[in-house]
Amino acid sequence: MDGYPAGSLDHNVPFLVVSGLGISSTKSHPNDLDLREQSILVRSEVPPIDSREAKTILRYIQERDATNLPWNSQDSPRKYRFNIRTIGREFLLPPRRARLPDNLEQAPLSPLTLHSPFSPLSPGSSLYPDGLIDTHWLRKHQEFIPSVCLTFYSLTSDPTLATLHDNQLKTDINAVKNAIGQSGYKTRLVVVIVSDQSPSSISQFQERLDNIRRNTALDPKASLFVLPTRRTEAELESAVDSILTGVFDQAIEYYRDLSRHTRRKKGRGIAPQPTIPPTSGTSHTLSLQGWNVRYDFKTAIFSEFRQEIDNALRSYEQAYETLLGVDVLETIPGWSPRFNDGRLLADIIAIRSLKCLLWAGQSTAAVRRWQAHHDRIFDLVDRRGRGTQNYGWKAWQARWSTVMANLIDKAKLPELEHSTMLPYRPPEKNLSAERLQPWELLHHQGYWYHAAARFLSDRRKLALSIPEDDRKLLDASSPSQPSKAYGYDTYMCPEPHEEFPLAGHGINHAQLILDQLTLAHGEFRRRHQTRTSAELALECCKELERMSEWDKILDILMPLWRTTSFRTEGWWDIMETLSWTLRGAAVEIGRKDIIVAIDWELLNRGFSRRPGWHYDITKSLDDVTGDGQPVLNISDEHIASFLEASFVFKKEEGKAGQSCPAQLSITSNSFPDAAPVVLDTIQVEFDGNLRTIHLKHKLSGDPVPKSSKSRVTNVTLFEAEVSDDVDSDDVSETSGDSSRAVLLEGTDDLTLIPGRTRVFEIDVPLREPGDAKASSVQVSVASQSFTLRYTINLQETNSVGVWQSPSTSRKKITRTNPHKIKVLPRPPKMEVRLLSVLDQYYAGEHIELKLNILNEEDVDANTKLDVLLYGPDVPSYRVQVEGGGERSSPAGVEESRLDGIPIGTIPKSKAVIATIAINPVDRPIEFDLMVKARYHLVSDPGTPIIQQSNYTLNVVNPFEASCDLFPRLHPDWPSYFSAEDIQDPPDGDESVRHPRGLAQRWSLTTRYASFAHEDLAILDLDVNILSTQGSVTCKMIREMPTVEEGAVINPKTMEEAHFELISQKLDLDDRSSATADLAFIIKWRRLASSKETMNTTVLPLPRKFVTTSEPRVLAGVSYFSPPSPSSPGSSPESGPPLLLLDVTIENPSSHFLTFGLMMEPSEEFAFSGAKTTTLNVLPVARRSVTYRLLPLVRGAWIRPTLVVRDKYFQKVLKIIPTDGMKSDKDGFLVWVPPEDDADGDGNTSASGDNV
Repeated sequence: MDGYPAGSLDHNVPFLVVSGLGISSTKSHPNDLDLREQSILVRSEVPPIDSREAKTILRYIQERDATNLPWNSQDSPRKYRFNIRTIGREFLLPPRRARLPDNLEQAPLSPLTLHSPFSPLSPGSSLYPDGLIDTHWLRKHQEFIPSVCLTFYSLTSDPTLATLHDNQLKTDINAVKNAIGQSGYKTRLVVVIVSDQSPSSISQFQERLDNIRRNTALDPKASLFVLPTRRTEAELESAVDSILTGVFDQAIEYYRDLSRHTRRKKGRGIAPQPTIPPTSGTSHTLSLQGWNVRYDFKTAIFSEFRQEIDNALRSYEQAYETLLGVDVLETIPGWSPRFNDGRLLADIIAIRSLKCLLWAGQSTAAVRRWQAHHDRIFDLVDRRGRGTQNYGWKAWQARWSTVMANLIDKAKLPELEHSTMLPYRPPEKNLSAERLQPWELLHHQGYWYHAAARFLSDRRKLALSIPEDDRKLLDASSPSQPSKAYGYDTYMCPEPHEEFPLAGHGINHAQLILDQLTLAHGEFRRRHQTRTSAELALECCKELERMSEWDKILDILMPLWRTTSFRTEGWWDIMETLSWTLRGAAVEIGRKDIIVAIDWELLNRGFSRRPGWHYDITKSLDDVTGDGQPVLNISDEHIASFLEASFVFKKEEGKAGQSCPAQLSITSNSFPDAAPVVLDTIQVEFDGNLRTIHLKHKLSGDPVPKSSKSRVTNVTLFEAEVSDDVDSDDVSETSGDSSRAVLLEGTDDLTLIPGRTRVFEIDVPLREPGDAKASSVQVSVASQSFTLRYTINLQETNSVGVWQSPSTSRKKITRTNPHKIKVLPRPPKMEVRLLSVLDQYYAGEHIELKLNILNEEDVDANTKLDVLLYGPDVPSYRVQVEGGGERSSPAGVEESRLDGIPIGTIPKSKAVIATIAINPVDRPIEFDLMVKARYHLVSDPGTPIIQQSNYTLNVVNPFEASCDLFPRLHPDWPSYFSAEDIQDPPDGDESVRHPRGLAQRWSLTTRYASFAHEDLAILDLDVNILSTQGSVTCKMIREMPTVEEGAVINPKTMEEAHFELISQKLDLDDRSSATADLAFIIKWRRLASSKETMNTTVLPLPRKFVTTSEPRVLAGVSYFSPPSPSSPGSSPESGPPLLLLDVTIENPSSHFLTFGLMMEPSEEFAFSGAKTTTLNVLPVARRSVTYRLLPLVRGAWIRPTLVVRDKYFQKVLKIIPTDGMKSDKDGFLVWVPPEDDADGDGNTSASGDNV
């Protein structure tokens, strides 16, 4: 839309002038000097506000400018839109009436009626006397006459200056208001009084504000606003936003008044008379229908200002129909400048109608409107104008297409954003049932830019066809010479002598076309429309060829040339055009690599043959200057060459150490008259364990049969070593210090004749087992000017292969993918076996495995060993080879492996022993052991052989254990009255601190059972204290030797061991409970192992409470047998034993407790002691009561019925038995030994068990 006058197509939003917030940023005044002299100055004498808040307000208002917003109806968070211009304290308004012309011949008899300087009624206007309307009137309302003048004043807070400043403010407001009123325009004045107070304190100035309002006659709801600025920036912006919303209502009302005025003038139904009747030219004024066009156009513009797009569209359509009707444009002769003025106005109205339709989302209607205007103007120009078969019409068509693209850019329709990838916008819902043509849909901008480029190309063709006589510049001194340019449409385009002059440069058509193509290419590329994008790129390069922009051609075409989509889809004509264009640019800038690559591809006879071209790859650079010999590495992934290659194995399977016949076929599909291609080398790469095949060219003296389409030769391969740091095709010299690689080399004639197939039959040695396939074939051409390496990748295929024979017969290989082969391993004869593998291994045991490696091959074997141990939490292990070194492997989470353990050379029929020692594990687990012997025979070092064995190692727990903790009476008890018990250690000497809290004694009974499948020797038993909780110390004491020498535990049997545990709190004041974690340690060995072997199994025991804070009652028993009298002649008879029952009450708490004891009589014994008694126990103390029991039975358990009750809590305490006693659910029991166990010499100890 750049070709149309400035401002003619701008989107109209209310014009707002902001005054008083700083220095003027732009000056608005008419460009015409005469109008500028007549302009009305509106000035304010009060200086602008210069404060931080004023700058914030100004910045916010400027950010609200809607000039660059998209032309669509998308919902905006703001209800207003303004074209905002900031000024200082003054601005100019254009004159309301034009002056009389200076060359007026005689004074008028009656007063003349003056009109606007922009009206066709004023003699000084460019429209006088019969013009319709031009952009000066549009610019008047867009740039010169604001709808609202928003003026800011500050309100002083100083009471001494308040009256003076208020009077100045009132005077200035009235002066500005009067100046606007005297100008004759209806611009609204809105005043904003800025105060440095907060909104809550502004009420103190209410009287002053009312005084200003009364003296200025401003409406407080619409024309006078108060803006306190002492608030947050967000609140200040919200207040300014509210003011602008109110101002917008004033602006809308301003444009509504202008619309009413315009409709009233149209309603008069008469054509106004000019100030001075015309006396020259056509001598006629604008007709009534012309004035109706002017009025309708103005009404539409004012509706746009009010954002009433529907009303604007109706007015535009009415003005358009009237303009192109029989009474306006049809009456203007085609040679008149007013005819082009009418066309311009028709274009402007049509473009603005299109904008309104796009604003309303009516995209299909917009496309139809665009086409309707095109067709109507075509008919008008063809009938009334200068025809449509000239460059001017094509220039207008190109401009009209560009306008549509620009409108889509301005509208920013969401459906046509690049991210949607849509080529066109879907039609409106009300048109979804219609059968629409594709061109009736609104396509994206690239479609219209491309159309414009086609029209510009037609313009160039027509411009180049202009005769030389029409291209001459007319001599101004020869007015009688007829103008031949009259036959050309020069609407918005230059004359023929400027379009295509005889001398010099005219219009740069190539640049115009390139600009449109570039824009179109970008739009299509961003939407991934690759084919159209590539077509446009080619068209761009054709224009760049005209401009000799070779570098740009390479930048555009190289990405397209590298892509393979056109090749795979068979667009050979596009590829051919692209390649020749790219080659021409490469020749101009000397890109030898591109030239050779393109010539290599163009040898394919699938392209059309170019007359006169040599089609010899060795001559590609003959016409190219420049130094250097390029080296190219390309593949069939980049270009489609004339060569086809295949590789076929004769057999599907083969064994390592043998060879398999194979054929390499290369077919040349070049043009029949093309020169033969002599390859320097051919290299076949394999995926798998096959070595690379390298064929070199050697000219053969044998004649080539002309009738045969294929030629089969046998090639003998031999091994050759090359360095990895040189090219694989150069094996003449190698460095002894560099790494070496082994290739299979052969020589043959590598000349490729057009239309023939070259077949090389070879024997491929198979070395290592596994799947292998031929992956690629690389051919190399070494010329004097370049080196080309072309790689052909061998793809997966479902077609069968063909086996060629020298007799030209062909045999099908009846399998798919014949370039694959499966190499079976050579059967190993090496035995790998573990000696004496046990069914079970035990936790805590060192596992030692003997591995026997026996060579049963016919020759010696060089062997290496791999050991893999995998499972959960694999332990570390080590491998010791007989007569060799030792290697260790660390522990792993899932696996632990040792690879490449050297065994050395094992002679035939000999064996080597390797020892695998696995460190102990502490829990049941299952491991998988894999041992692999990798070896090769000394007679065939190139063929690896593998023998593998797998074993499962099951590790179980040999024992399970449980324990019980029984309380015992500790001999010591701390006392508050002992200085040793309460004395603290010296300050800082924590190392000598000893426990001084309550000590308790326990009996720990452990029971362990064997779950092994064999007898195990028990070497030692112990209990470890792992940890304690609760500020307690524990000590474990063995009561007796836990294990006898030579003790053996049988499978599924249980044994016991007894230990004594002493626990003591660190502080006497600490009475909280404490626990301990214990572990039962069993040291053992297998009976078959050596006596030095000791395995350790650690069995965790449940956590036990080792101290308690509650009172407890402990019962103990001792035995006393009185001596029997010895009288001569009488046999001594032992009396009944006397039992001493000691009951001890421990009070570890800090409370004074009272207990009641009551002993019930029994028929089993007699007792001596208090039947009922009370026992007082101090805090942290214990007391004992002794009962003497005389049993009436022997060899039996007796049950003393003793009840201990806490008298405060009325709680019966359980009596805990100790040594020589047991308990059940009814209480405790005491053992009475039989007569044989009684000892008459004194005290006896009980032999009962504590259960």
